[in-house]
Amino acid sequence: MASVNDSGPGYASASEAVGPISSPGGPRWSVTAVPGPPWLRWVVGVALVVLLAWLVWRFLWPHPQPKHVVPALPVAVAEIATGDMQVVLQGLGTVTPVATITVQSQISGQLVGVGFKEGQVVRKGQFLDQIDDRPYRAALAQAEGALTHDLGLLNQAQSDLARYLVLDRQNSIAKQTVTDQQFLVAQDQGTVMEDRANIQTARLNIAYCHIVSPVTGRVGLRLVDAGNYVSSGAATGLVVVTQLQPITMIFVLPENDIPEVSAQLSGGASLAVEAYDQSNEKLIAPGALTTLDNTVDTTTGTVKLRAIFPNADFALFPNEFVNARMVLRTLANVLEVPVRAVQYGAPGSFVYVLQPNQTVSVRVIKTGVTEGDMMQVLSGLSPGDKVVVDGVSLLRQGAKVRVTPEQAVPSAGVNPGPGAPPGEQPQNAAPVPNGQKGHGGHRSQPAQG
Repeated sequence: MASVNDSGPGYASASEAVGPISSPGGPRWSVTAVPGPPWLRWVVGVALVVLLAWLVWRFLWPHPQPKHVVPALPVAVAEIATGDMQVVLQGLGTVTPVATITVQSQISGQLVGVGFKEGQVVRKGQFLDQIDDRPYRAALAQAEGALTHDLGLLNQAQSDLARYLVLDRQNSIAKQTVTDQQFLVAQDQGTVMEDRANIQTARLNIAYCHIVSPVTGRVGLRLVDAGNYVSSGAATGLVVVTQLQPITMIFVLPENDIPEVSAQLSGGASLAVEAYDQSNEKLIAPGALTTLDNTVDTTTGTVKLRAIFPNADFALFPNEFVNARMVLRTLANVLEVPVRAVQYGAPGSFVYVLQPNQTVSVRVIKTGVTEGDMMQVLSGLSPGDKVVVDGVSLLRQGAKVRVTPEQAVPSAGVNPGPGAPPGEQPQNAAPVPNGQKGHGGHRSQPAQG
């Protein structure tokens, strides 16, 4: 049995030492009082009570949570308005000259003179090359001599025939003689005609020696130098002349666009066509559609069209690749929304509309054609609505916003990411083409609403 000794001063029953005592049945324990002042027991008890109360208050007692103030997100907005929009068809085109002529010699001879500079713009009929014409002038003189000789024979035969006819009327000559003389006159007439034809050929050969430009255009690099012998059968030619004013462009469009284009042409409409550079950003030259091909390319499902350009400043260069932009028609007084304001997710196309209480709400819209950085709105918005155009990446339904100048807000991507309505984040969302860039033919198609 344990015994407690609290008879001596400085001992407290609350502070006891425990130690083993030996016994036959094994070790037993006894409590020995630990010396200490009486007030210490009260201090320890109060401390334990205070500690217990603090633990209950800290971990078990409910505390009101502080309100988390969400800062307003900076956005830039644009007001919905009406305007005119153009339905544009686009395709990849190639600049094609109206005429590209390889100037060749029509006769053989030595090239004795070149009358142009490489890259020079020449007029129709302007001198280009000169071939030695002395052999052909000699041939002309020979043909003229033969004509003179044969004319003499013809005159003599005609004089004899006249006498024979008089004698024949007097029955003083045989009929056969008169007939033979008539045939001789006919032969001499044929010889004279042949001589005259030889003279014309000789004169034509002399004219061929003086080579002129068949069209107004720009000459290319010189293909044959002076001093070389040229012939009419040469495949390379002397020089290439390309007509640049006017100039045409051949471009392609999908076959689905052809019925509407054909209807416009049949109705007498003049369809404007613009040529842009390969980056589809810089306007090179304006023109007009002239015609379209009569067959569809079955390998690509496209049709070729030709447009003509005045090309007064020689901006279009033959065989240059350009982007064709053809205005099919104009839609008047339609609602427009900036392309960068339109987001794409599970509900389709939507925008964030600014509310009077400086929050945003998701508005599902239906879109139409696109022109530049503006898109047609078919339904879902009204004139005067304000939509967010920058800062949409963190928005969601009911988000608090503050409107800032557009230039002060970084541009946001089209992919809404976390800014889409809950449960509507698209997978790999991508912007709809804006109708300005494309290869092989592209219409500013309406987005699916």
